[in-house]
Amino acid sequence: MITLAFFCVKKEFENDVKCKLNVKLIVIKCKKYLKTFASSAVALSMLVGCSSGSGTASTELKEGDTVKIGLNYELSGAVASYGQAEYKGASLAIKQYNANKDSKYKIKAVKMDNKGDASESTSAATKLMTEDGVAFMVGPATSGASIATYPVADQNQVPVISPSATQVDATMNGDSPYEYAFRICFEDSYQGKAMAKFGYENLGKRKAVIINEVSDYGKGLTKVFTQKFEDLGGEVVATESYNAKDTDFAGIITKVKDKGADVLFIAGYYSEAGLIIKQAREAGMDCTILGADGFESEKLVELAGKENLNNCYYSTAYTTVNASDDLTAFVDAYTKEYGEAPNMFSALTYDATNLGLQALEKAGKTGADLQKAIADAKFEGLTGSFTFDKTHSPKKSVLVVNLVDGVQTEAVSVDPNK
Repeated sequence: MITLAFFCVKKEFENDVKCKLNVKLIVIKCKKYLKTFASSAVALSMLVGCSSGSGTASTELKEGDTVKIGLNYELSGAVASYGQAEYKGASLAIKQYNANKDSKYKIKAVKMDNKGDASESTSAATKLMTEDGVAFMVGPATSGASIATYPVADQNQVPVISPSATQVDATMNGDSPYEYAFRICFEDSYQGKAMAKFGYENLGKRKAVIINEVSDYGKGLTKVFTQKFEDLGGEVVATESYNAKDTDFAGIITKVKDKGADVLFIAGYYSEAGLIIKQAREAGMDCTILGADGFESEKLVELAGKENLNNCYYSTAYTTVNASDDLTAFVDAYTKEYGEAPNMFSALTYDATNLGLQALEKAGKTGADLQKAIADAKFEGLTGSFTFDKTHSPKKSVLVVNLVDGVQTEAVSVDPNK
């Protein structure tokens, strides 16, 4: 059975056609009429090729056009804290853009809740790109949910800008990057190395124990931290793992607390890290605690208790310590809008959204032209100034913040490659 698509021109075929939508596109399942069509030059000249997605060609934009942007976030589920913060950051950027009288376009946000699930994220991205017709998509917050959208982005030629997909090689499709996938955060290998260097060189630590989540995020951080710490001359004397949603870490803490370590590296997210810190401190572990950007949540203090968040450091792309005027303005606007202070995820997605909007104005088109404008961008934002490398990851520094009673008090820039 061969399917041919063409516009309705012959009345004698009316009983064999299905008219689709208001363009009267006819799909003819034409075993019966194949010979007739094959021999008819007129009929063949009317054949129409169909694209597989709504985003497969650049669309030229006119000033005043309404342009849709997809917001694909973890608005519910275990990591909703990240998704909610990023959704708010993106929404603020869009609101400010629309309020600016010099903006070329009117932006309409289309949001989807992927629930922190990779398959849900793929479905959300597919809907946003093929049904809603978004020009670009911002999000999701987590690496797994983000990576699940990249094949869809390439298929439909719709850029995806990931604010916080830190997984090693997240944007890579084999030996080359997904053409339409970008991220504005440093990857786990970069921050894992940075924390190892900070612990060894800045703090003078020599013996480490690691407690990591059994996930790509946790295992990736553990691998590069161990390699860098030992390359510098330190020793990792024990490594223990846990699963997401675990709440009782007494057994793990008992195994590591008497190993003589002067630093504990926790490779995981705030939801478990907060409990690990609380239980470790209550068990008498008073060593320095290091973490990565998974610590970034106001809930870390709630779970750990502020009294336990001293002599703690973690990597981040954002801090309000020594804030610039632009950052202060963002914090004030965000707090006024939502009644709460922003965090790293809010700032990252604010930058990611503004990157896309600036590229949209520069390109004046969607599709391949918009992709090129993003790839060539020289962006200055709240979380740093950067250009993209060949993997579509940013060239930017890691900040390490110090917690005193759960409050950031200082920040140090660390380059793990120096």
